[in-house]
Amino acid sequence: MIVVTAPTAKIGRSVVERLLDAGEPVRVVVRDPRRLSPAVRDRVEVVEGSHRDAAVVDQAFAGADAVFWLMPADLRAPDVMTSYVEASRPGVEAVTAHGVPHVVGVSALGRGTAVAGQAGHVTASLAMDDLFTTVTNYRSLANPTFMDNTLREIHAILGEGVISGPHAPDRKQPLVATRDIGTAAARLLLDRGWSGFAEAPVLGPEDLSGDDMAAVITDVLGIPVRYKQVEAASLEAAMLSFGASPGMARAMADMATAKIDGLDEGVARTTGNSTPTSFRQWCVEVLRPAVDAARS
Repeated sequence: MIVVTAPTAKIGRSVVERLLDAGEPVRVVVRDPRRLSPAVRDRVEVVEGSHRDAAVVDQAFAGADAVFWLMPADLRAPDVMTSYVEASRPGVEAVTAHGVPHVVGVSALGRGTAVAGQAGHVTASLAMDDLFTTVTNYRSLANPTFMDNTLREIHAILGEGVISGPHAPDRKQPLVATRDIGTAAARLLLDRGWSGFAEAPVLGPEDLSGDDMAAVITDVLGIPVRYKQVEAASLEAAMLSFGASPGMARAMADMATAKIDGLDEGVARTTGNSTPTSFRQWCVEVLRPAVDAARS
């Protein structure tokens, strides 16, 4: 039995689909089972509730052979350590209590870099990983920025012809599609011939700059789109406007600053950590349909 947390999130949904395709028994922890597709809901065991809740994870992890752990950011938390580390302690305790032998977690690139300790969400994600490494065999999916974050900019693309970010327009960075993270996670959950702790970087197939991304979007959508560099501090104000606490908003700016300072650039791309979905393919298969839906 493999337990999947956050199964209605993009990555979690991808993990569930791949595990079911492989014929694996799956148990999911979900706040609202109605958010599961009917095809999934009929094929999984459901534990209703939050995986931040000790009673919920205690029930969910009983008899588990492996756990997929994805801790979404809680914008209302006072700070990132509360959002990721403190919220994960019930899961760590349940893994310990039930002797779950393997856990695969969603985390970030940056371990060992000079800026990892001041990187907001990334710093907390790495500390969350450290909790699990003390109690079980653990693989940390070390991710760069998600291609899927571009979906948040659909209104800016259609209204102003702009995508934005804190990097210089020509600064190339790794990008990964969330569906490829799901594939990497499912592979580790299905083939558990590993032990101890290690990071599993998931880097996408190429590094792209903001200008590169804008050019691809322009070509795929058939409308002019340009990249605009913004100050990292402006991300803090944006997060506050979305209802984030001051601590969580500050953490977003800290993460952006750390990425500017090279947080995501410490791992070389290899055949083992390069994933297949290019940004162009993602734009054709994900962004363009979402833009078409927003237009209608």
